[in-house]
Amino acid sequence: MKIQVLGPLSAEVNGGSIVPTAGKPRQILSLLALYPGRVMPIPTLMEEIWGTELPQSALTTLQTYILQLRRRLGTAMGPDAPGAAKEVLATRHGGYLLQIPPESVDVHEYERMVTEGRAAFEAGDDETSADRFRQALDLWRGPALVDVRLGPVLGIEVMRLEESRLGTVERRIDADLRLGRHSELIAELAELTARYPQHEGLHSQAMLALYRSGRQASALAVFRKLRIRLIEELGVEPSPQVQRMHQAMLAVDPQLDVAAGLRRTSTFDLYAA
Repeated sequence: MKIQVLGPLSAEVNGGSIVPTAGKPRQILSLLALYPGRVMPIPTLMEEIWGTELPQSALTTLQTYILQLRRRLGTAMGPDAPGAAKEVLATRHGGYLLQIPPESVDVHEYERMVTEGRAAFEAGDDETSADRFRQALDLWRGPALVDVRLGPVLGIEVMRLEESRLGTVERRIDADLRLGRHSELIAELAELTARYPQHEGLHSQAMLALYRSGRQASALAVFRKLRIRLIEELGVEPSPQVQRMHQAMLAVDPQLDVAAGLRRTSTFDLYAA
């Protein structure tokens, strides 16, 4: 079985799709896929499907959805595996689980790559770090579970994944900056800062990439726009880290150079207290 949740939901067995067309069974499959090998409690599945207002037939209806999923699974597995669908989508006391290896689901491969990237980053191996982060991000085919209705449980899971994705992008850019790839990052960072106009980490990276590319005025303009936006929209000044980077650029601080830059730290924390 191969399941993908980092984008549109995809689940295949022997090359055949087992993704149901109905919305609620898709939610169940998605939630089970996020935690392969772990029992998903019935109350959690019910909360995802119906929220806090459960119909009287909630348990019976949930069991029907499970049967529908098993039927699709059994069809894909073929007649040579009678009863196997019930072993894969198994019933346990108080819940259900997908008995499949974690590596069958793309999100677990993504998280493994991110863990390797972070370890390499902390060890100062920027080349490996950037490569692992890039491989992790290449697994994404769009917003997580973009074609699945999100209830309260899946909504939190998708928010967590999207935050992780953005954090991985930021760490990958940190590694690329430490490798001296500042000029190559300018266009990407221009798009990211436009998409996340209050994200100080991305703005500090854009400032540094521009500064190291000989565009000091553009780097300072990024700071001015960020400051105006934060004051007008939130009533706050940029963080001390970003303000200190701005002052360092005005003073042409050698710390900003690639060769002098601190190792094992993020761009945002380059001027942490």
